[in-house]
Amino acid sequence: MSINRLLIRWLVLVPLCIVLVIIALANRQMVTVHLDPTAAQPPLLPSLQVPLFMVIYVVLIAGIFLGGVATWLTQGRQRRQKRHWKGKAQRLETQQQEMREHQRREITEQQGLLESRQAP
Repeated sequence: MSINRLLIRWLVLVPLCIVLVIIALANRQMVTVHLDPTAAQPPLLPSLQVPLFMVIYVVLIAGIFLGGVATWLTQGRQRRQKRHWKGKAQRLETQQQEMREHQRREITEQQGLLESRQAP
């Protein structure tokens, strides 16, 4: 890893971590998270008492994960095309090497024929 990338990583990650710690310290109060969307009586799923910063972090991590999955899914076509063209390039390189070998053999055979004709 180059020094520039390492420096940029530190310049971004350290302030981000400091901001996350400040958010956690500022939002320590307990909140009730209701997991039952139907509000049925009695509730089908329990309610949880968690610190607010935990809710913020869980939603943030879930958003990052879902964004990554969405990006990966939308880039499927480009990955498929890349595999196709990479395979085609490898086949063409192999074909080119075979043609060069064939050409070398023909040149060697022709030189051998010329030498045998020139020899008395």
